Amino acid sequence: MLNDLISSDNPLRDLIDDQTFLELERHKLFSEKAIRDYQIRRMFKDMRQSMSAGDAIDRIREMHPYLQFDTVRKIVYQISK
Repeated sequence: MLNDLISSDNPLRDLIDDQTFLELERHKLFSEKAIRDYQIRRMFKDMRQSMSAGDAIDRIREMHPYLQFDTVRKIVYQISK
């Protein structure tokens, strides 16, 4: 999955440049789950501009059908420690 992300796009482009992303990935310093969760939180924030929270979670679930509604809810409302 992470290789798919790299070949198509740097999913952390708003945080780090492509070269840094590739170098960190080359050393296997990324968690696929952490990147997925970051992308989900970013999508949710963008979607909330134009739709309800429930609709945004449903739309995200369409993109990630293996996740339950409550799992997506926990991801998007997760508070950084």
